[in-house]
Amino acid sequence: MPNETPPVLDGPALWSAQAHLPSVLGRQLVIERGEGCYIYTRDGRRLFDGTAGLWHANVGHSRPELAEAAYQQMQQLETYHIFGRYVNDRALELAERLAALSPIADAKVILNSGGSDAIDVACKLARRHWQREGRPTKTIVLSREFAYHGLHAYGTSIAGLDFNRAGYGSDSLVPETARVSTYDIAAVERTVNEIGADNIAALVAEPIQGTGGVIPPAPGYLEGLQRICRENDILLVVDEVITGFGRTGHMFASERYQLKPDLLTFAKGVTSGYAPLGGVLVAPEIWQPFYRDNSATPIFRHGATYAGHATASAVALRNLDLLEQDKLLLRVSELETLLSSELTRLQSHDAVTDTRVAGLLGGVTLAEHLSAEAITDQLIERGFITRPLRGNTVQISPPFTTTDDEIKQLVEALSDVLTEQEGN
Repeated sequence: MPNETPPVLDGPALWSAQAHLPSVLGRQLVIERGEGCYIYTRDGRRLFDGTAGLWHANVGHSRPELAEAAYQQMQQLETYHIFGRYVNDRALELAERLAALSPIADAKVILNSGGSDAIDVACKLARRHWQREGRPTKTIVLSREFAYHGLHAYGTSIAGLDFNRAGYGSDSLVPETARVSTYDIAAVERTVNEIGADNIAALVAEPIQGTGGVIPPAPGYLEGLQRICRENDILLVVDEVITGFGRTGHMFASERYQLKPDLLTFAKGVTSGYAPLGGVLVAPEIWQPFYRDNSATPIFRHGATYAGHATASAVALRNLDLLEQDKLLLRVSELETLLSSELTRLQSHDAVTDTRVAGLLGGVTLAEHLSAEAITDQLIERGFITRPLRGNTVQISPPFTTTDDEIKQLVEALSDVLTEQEGN
């Protein structure tokens, strides 16, 4: 019967994120253990983590130093909120450390629980800034085609991936948003002129687009974004949730690309995923009006129970120690050279149309007749986790502790799978 209702599939109580459930139920990998650059599944597989989880396991899995940091902190104080006159010592210490590392001079630090939280804070603060400045029409937040900025309400609304915005009753949850070109700075300028700078609060950009397909910036593009923002009184929000804390061989990609953000969002690498923590670095022109000694000084009405979580902050502090003592930013630069060389050789393969590397972020775009999802599934059978992204792209972004041989073995396995597919 044509109108017959399909059967409802059974499965675990856990509703998996970002999943077409009929496609994954019955074939999910249950991860039970991690060690270094490898994870272990319930059915006994040992898999090289070629994506560092969701771009975050930078120092590798199950580092005892980070477990000990959490244990010691929980014995003393699991957490206490930072609302009003209350703060906890670990949040204070972490904020000072982050401000010292920040590419924004004299930054203040707003802490929260992750990258999506950070984007919501940054977009709200950008609009609040212009309201306080007496320019209430500056409400629109621009973002780039193919951008991913998390999946809270603001992140969904400014997504450059249309499938993440669709299905919520309108084109976006927050209507005052618009997309600009990812490659063409002249097109960005035309969009700004069409909308009108007096209507634009901020422009949000990843230095290197991640989920959109591992897209490094075109030459001059980021410099052009910064110039357009400065000339038009538009706040530049740099989303470093993926790139922050060493993924590009610099503490922040803003340093690599010589950017001076007004707001910078971070998460993932600040704890290497060992605890949920994110935040925003805020430039003086944004934070100073909220710090003036005046009864009329405004309050930024935002906060979260777990903002500045003491245990997450303790883990972040120890993670930053590991990045330094193990010289992992230098290691990323070494691995970038190797990964670039390995993927360049892969370009001669008929199944590959393009490869891209920036820092320890690699993307391999496959020919149209192949499926990145199918290829990544086959790589699992060979012991390697990669991930399919927009544009039929395979993501490679392993932990910073990866060895040269592991990079070579992963790329060789990908080459072998592609060769087999071409022969079928």
